[in-house]
Amino acid sequence: MLNKGRLIGERYEIISLVGSGGMADVYKAMDTRLGRQVAIKVLKEEYSSDKNFVSKFRAEAQAAAVLSHPNIVNVYDVGEDEGLHYIVMELVEGITLKKFIERKGKLELKEAVGIAIQIAQGMEAAHANHIIHRDIKPQNIIISKEGKVKVTDFGIAKAATSNTIAAGQAVGSVHYISPEQARGGYSDEKSDIYSLGVTLYEMISGKMPFAADNTVSVALLHINEEAVPLRELDPEVPVSIEKIVQKCMQKKPERRYLTATELIADLKKAIAEPEGDYVNFSQAAVTDSPTINISGEELETIKKGRYNNTNRAGEPVKKREPRNIRELPEDDEETIDPKMEKLILFGGIAAIVILAIVVIVLLVKGFNLFGGKGGDSSLISNSQSQAASPSSIASETASKSAVITVPALKGRTRAEAISILSDAGITNYKFESESSREFEKETVMDVKPAEGSEIKKDDEVIITVSKGEDTSSVPDIRNATKDSAIATLEGLKFVVKVEEKASDTVDEGSVIDTIPAIGSAAKEGDTITILVSTGPENKQTLVPNVVGKSEADATNALSSAGFKASIAYKEDDSVKKGLVISQSIPGGNEAQSGSTITLSISKGPKPVSYTYSASLTIDENPFAESGESGDIEVRMDQDGKTSTVYSGTLSYDDFPLRIEDIIGSSDSEAVCYLIVNGEVYDGKVWRIKNWSKAAN
Repeated sequence: MLNKGRLIGERYEIISLVGSGGMADVYKAMDTRLGRQVAIKVLKEEYSSDKNFVSKFRAEAQAAAVLSHPNIVNVYDVGEDEGLHYIVMELVEGITLKKFIERKGKLELKEAVGIAIQIAQGMEAAHANHIIHRDIKPQNIIISKEGKVKVTDFGIAKAATSNTIAAGQAVGSVHYISPEQARGGYSDEKSDIYSLGVTLYEMISGKMPFAADNTVSVALLHINEEAVPLRELDPEVPVSIEKIVQKCMQKKPERRYLTATELIADLKKAIAEPEGDYVNFSQAAVTDSPTINISGEELETIKKGRYNNTNRAGEPVKKREPRNIRELPEDDEETIDPKMEKLILFGGIAAIVILAIVVIVLLVKGFNLFGGKGGDSSLISNSQSQAASPSSIASETASKSAVITVPALKGRTRAEAISILSDAGITNYKFESESSREFEKETVMDVKPAEGSEIKKDDEVIITVSKGEDTSSVPDIRNATKDSAIATLEGLKFVVKVEEKASDTVDEGSVIDTIPAIGSAAKEGDTITILVSTGPENKQTLVPNVVGKSEADATNALSSAGFKASIAYKEDDSVKKGLVISQSIPGGNEAQSGSTITLSISKGPKPVSYTYSASLTIDENPFAESGESGDIEVRMDQDGKTSTVYSGTLSYDDFPLRIEDIIGSSDSEAVCYLIVNGEVYDGKVWRIKNWSKAAN
C-alpha cells in the first residue's frame, strides 16, 4: 500500500486508497502539473516481476487509451516508477451500477433503459475502434454523482482483429458471460451485447437470469437454457423491453443485435413506444463476480454440455426442473416428425376440399343455378336442388355479405366506443394507443376504416385511443458531445436547438447546460435548447511575477489575475523551502485567461542520507539441550517498520548467536525478537540503542 503524499512519476501525489482488485490497487491522486485529481491504478508488487502480468497491465492501458467518449472512463497516462507500474485515469466520483442495483432492489424502467443506452453508447465507441470489452457487467459500470454512466476496466479487451480466445481460457464474469465465451470460442462485438442484455435483465428484475452453485453450472445455463421472460416476473414490463432483452440474449450471436447502434435505436424507441412492435428477430443466419478464467477441465465439461451433478464440495446439485419457455422465431429448420408430416398433408388436402365446396356454393348462389327465374332447373333433380341450397347456407352467406356502416366514434371514450360498436353489430375490432395533445386520455382519436364507410360484418375496425400527452424530464446531458446530446434528445422526440457559449470549465464541443434546465418537466415536441461550449474566451492577461513568493501568496496572486496554478516540488540548495523557484510562464508575459501556470516550489536542500549499522548478540539459547535444532529468524522493529536481520537453521551449539552489520533506518531504538520454527520465542526481546552512523 502506498503512503499518502507519495509522489509517483514526479507528478502524481497519492491522496488515498479507493479500491483494490486481484491485480492492482486504485488510488485517488493529485496531478501536480495540471492541478486536477485523478485515479491511478497501480499493479500490485507481487505481480510487478511477472512479465506476463505486466504485459497484460500495459495492454489494458493501450486498449483504453485510444478511446475518448463521455461514457468511457478516460485514460490519461501510463508509466513505471521504481518498479511500480501504473495507469492514470479519469477520476469518477460515484457508485458502481452493481451497488446501485443492490441499494434499490430493481430500477425504474426509464432509469434502467437510460443507463443501458449510455452503456451501449460507450460500447459503440469502443467497437468503432475495434476494441471489445469482453467483461461488461454492473461491477464495471460507474454512475457518477452527476448521473453520467461510464464503462471502465478494459483489462481483458483486445483488438477485434485478434479476438479468438484460446481453449481453456474463457474470459469474463460467469454470470454475464456469453455462450460463445463460456465455450472458450470466438467472441466479438455481439458478445458485449449479450452481456449488456444480462445487465439490463438484472437492472429491471433485480435478479440474475441464471444462477447456480458453481461456475460450470452457470456457464451451462448460458449455453443451454432460456432465461425466464421478464413479463413472467413482472407483467408491468412493456413488451418492447422484454423483446429487446431477449434479442440481446439470443444463444446464436447472429440472432442478436449486430451492432450497438441498432440496440441504441430500439432502446430509444422503447422510451417513446413501450408497447410498440418494432423489435425484429429475423436477423441473418451475482454478487460481485470477479473476472474469471474457466479451467480447461471445466471448459471441456461445458463444451460437452453435461456435468457430474455434484458441486465443488462433492455435494449433489439439484436438477433444474424444466419450465415452459416462451419460444422466439428461429431461422433454422427443425426436424418434423413423420406422423406430424402426414397430418399436415391430410389437413392441407381437407382445407382445399372445403374451400372448393364453399366456392362452388357461392357460385351456384350467385348464378341461381338451382332454380328461380330464367334458371334451367330441368337439368337438376329436385333432391339435388334441396341439397344444394339449405337454409343454413343461405343464412350464413347472407350474414357474411351484410353491409354495416362504421359509426361515429371520434371524441368518445373507450367505454362509449365499445357500446356503440356493439349496437352497430360490429364485433371484430381492436384498440391501439397513441400520444396526443389534442385528445384527452382514453378518448378515440381515429377510426379505420373511416367513420361512415360501409364494411362487411366480419371486417376488422381499428380504433386509435389517446394516451394523453407524453411527459418526461430533460435528461442530464452535461459534458456530453453535441452529437450525442442531440441523438439522446431526438430519441425522446424533443425538438433540439443549439446555441454556443464560451466556457472555462467545459471542453469545446461539449454541452454546458440546457434550456429548460436539467430535470425540468417536458413533453414530446417541446423545444430543448442545448448550450454548447466553444472553449475558453480568447482573453489575454498579464501574468504576475511570483518567483520568490510563498506557495500560498503565489497561488493567490495567479488566481486574482485569472489563472490557475499547478504545483511541482523540487529540491534546491539556493532557494528557501516553500518559496517559488520558477514559473512556467514568466511574469510580465501575456497568456490566455484561465490557463494553468506551473510553479516549481523549493523543497529546500537535498537531504544528506546516512547509513546506520549495529551488531547484536542473542545470549539466550532457545533449545533445551544439545542435539536440538530448528529454523531461527531474528526480526527487528524500528520506527514502526519490521525487518528480518537473520534467518537460518541453527542448533543448540550455535548459541549465543552473534549478528554483525545490522542495518537500521535511523539511530532510534530498535527491538529484536526470535521466531523459532515459525513461533515467537518466549516473548523475550533484545534492544539496540548504540548505532554507528555514517554519511553516504
